[in-house]
Amino acid sequence: MSTQVDLARIPALPRGVRLHHDRVRGMEVLLGPERTLMLDGIGHAILSELDGQRSTGAIAADLAARFGAPPEQVTGDVVAFLQDLADKRLVDMHDG
Repeated sequence: MSTQVDLARIPALPRGVRLHHDRVRGMEVLLGPERTLMLDGIGHAILSELDGQRSTGAIAADLAARFGAPPEQVTGDVVAFLQDLADKRLVDMHDG
């Protein structure tokens, strides 16, 4: 059973998972136990906001404001991205 992502929950990288700049590939990656996920700019922007303090909704609102994008579109993208990573156990969701 996977963890459900919603706007009130607080996303965080679990122990053993971290963002890393791969100098060989020249890109940002998410390193987890026995796996590496290459990130595009959007994925990196989302994961860079995970501080273990702010909710998914607050992160989405901050990203929408920063990039001048429609909040409802950014929120949907953030939730879908984090849900995919939560399903892969690369993001934990905590109650706020």
